[in-house]
Amino acid sequence: MQPELLYLTLAAAFTGLLWVPYILDRLAVRGIADAVGYPEHPKPQSPWAQRLMKAHANAVENLVVFATLVLAAQALGVSNGVIASACMIYFWARVVHALAYTFAVPWVRTLSFAVAFFAQAVIAWQLLGR
Repeated sequence: MQPELLYLTLAAAFTGLLWVPYILDRLAVRGIADAVGYPEHPKPQSPWAQRLMKAHANAVENLVVFATLVLAAQALGVSNGVIASACMIYFWARVVHALAYTFAVPWVRTLSFAVAFFAQAVIAWQLLGR
């Protein structure tokens, strides 16, 4: 598997699993009946779980852009070390972003978001510069 597709797969799998911890928190805080039901006044989730939910939503939003760029590169047959490195950087920056957001590390959260955005920009630049 090409590195670009490997990191796309890892990013998609990671994003797809981010809900698990905050759902476990929901079960712990609200109990099974309220967690699977529609309570009128649900108990708020733990602060870390609320932040992880936001990190998850942000990861989904950014995965759309990342996947589009990687798949465009694949469709155009563009594969080089720059794109492969940008994909690896994107993946690890998103992991750091989710952790920093969850554990309320503000500067690291913002920096990791910027690094992931820059990695996407590098891929786009490689495609548009052909």
